[in-house]
Amino acid sequence: MANPNDTALSNAGVSRTWSFSTVFLIEMWERFGFYGMQVLMVTYMMKKLGFVDTEANLVWGAAAALIYATPAIGGWIGDKLLGTRRTMLFGAIVLAVGYSMLWIPSNNSYLLYCALGVIVVGNGFFKPNAGNLVRKIYEGDDVRIDSAFTIYYMAVNLGSMISMTATPKIRDYVGEHYGNDLGWHTAFGACAVGLVLGLINYTLMKRTLARIGSEPDQQPINPMRALLVLVGGVVMVFVAAFILQNQGVAKACVYLAGAIILAIFAYLISISAKTERAGLVAALVLTVQTIFFFIFYAQMATSLNLFAQHNVDLSFSLFGRHLFNWIPEQYQNLNAIWIVVLSPVLVFIYNSLGRIGKDPSVAFKFALGFAAVALGFFIYGFGARSAVNGQVSSWIMVWGYGLYSLGELLVSGLGLAMIARYVPERMGGFMMGAYYVAVGISQYLGSIVANHAHIPDNLTDPNQSLAIYTDLFNKLGYVGIGCVAIALVMLPIMNRLSASHAEPAREHEPLPAVRSEEFDTRV
Repeated sequence: MANPNDTALSNAGVSRTWSFSTVFLIEMWERFGFYGMQVLMVTYMMKKLGFVDTEANLVWGAAAALIYATPAIGGWIGDKLLGTRRTMLFGAIVLAVGYSMLWIPSNNSYLLYCALGVIVVGNGFFKPNAGNLVRKIYEGDDVRIDSAFTIYYMAVNLGSMISMTATPKIRDYVGEHYGNDLGWHTAFGACAVGLVLGLINYTLMKRTLARIGSEPDQQPINPMRALLVLVGGVVMVFVAAFILQNQGVAKACVYLAGAIILAIFAYLISISAKTERAGLVAALVLTVQTIFFFIFYAQMATSLNLFAQHNVDLSFSLFGRHLFNWIPEQYQNLNAIWIVVLSPVLVFIYNSLGRIGKDPSVAFKFALGFAAVALGFFIYGFGARSAVNGQVSSWIMVWGYGLYSLGELLVSGLGLAMIARYVPERMGGFMMGAYYVAVGISQYLGSIVANHAHIPDNLTDPNQSLAIYTDLFNKLGYVGIGCVAIALVMLPIMNRLSASHAEPAREHEPLPAVRSEEFDTRV
């Protein structure tokens, strides 16, 4: 005779899988739109709007900073005002509007700033609440949370892998047959179409999330709250457009945001219960390390993208046989391809080690991640030694991005899991947003770093541009080694903090009895 408890557990696992799949798929399509836009944005500003590389880098860096910063507000709105599910859905709709604005065949820079402002606001609503839903689905299971967020991170890269391949192709094909301007804007339009497909899919599957979300999700929507959020979102669009036009303001906002994040952590640590404090301190240390990592990550859309434009042989050959050519922007796609390849491998390793109680700490994974990123940037520098006429082999980009992407999975892929593990549930949505603010700060700092590889307009010798880029990449490699050393020095402290965080939970907070009908929302 079947054990009713085993049946309940089995049903719970199936329910969680369907719930996770719903969030996974809407995230995949949302990232399809975002990365399809990102892969073109810096070169669009340079080739169509006449920006120099340093200006394009900083505008994109400021936009990326805002895109990552606004989730701090969106997480709070999801937790307290509209509900996690509703806010995520609203954000996806706003993002579709933003990408549609880029579809308009105009090269007016203010329209670009406003479109980026809409994308900033939409991402603020969407991003923290999608992550928080995953957190709620797997809450309480540390090993499964690491694995779930790694798979969730794979969704990001599955969507981006498709779009970063497609949008440059669409731009070139439409541009060749119907005009260059139409090519750029049709490619941006594909991002909007992808997100609409994601919204249709979510509508068909949303019942799987019916019992997962924050308290406002279980109540009728408050019209006044909804109106306030809508008006606030519109105001934020124009604030973002203003910031993007004024780099002095953008820089001040980034530094102010950094100070605010530190103040928030200090305040939360000071008012938290003793049993929560160690976890918050651990989250703060790992968040600071994440800021350093994303300075490296920001190079993908800036210096590495422009490096491919200037100094990469676009032909892929194997054993002397030509295979295919890539468009320069498509090299960013190597990041997504490697993430999709490596994610299942890491999930298998995490689960295997977790079953025998040997799963490495998040802090140790961060140290390994920095080591991989450092080696990745040294690969780019090493490739310069075999360059022909200032052009490095495409395979150098493949292996450099492979190490870079492994580091990303170990650091960024577990950043969300770190919040889920160390931060109390009542702070979950807000702290998920605060994490993204920290990422946003590093995106802007990364664009400043990328500008150290500025290529003057009158420089035409590819060997000179190669020397400028590889000098930057080698310096980033050495900085990465320094980050590894710091992470290893901090490791004993982080292990003690993690132990202090876990012990009170085991001793003083036993799991409550769970009714069978509640298994789909608890572990």
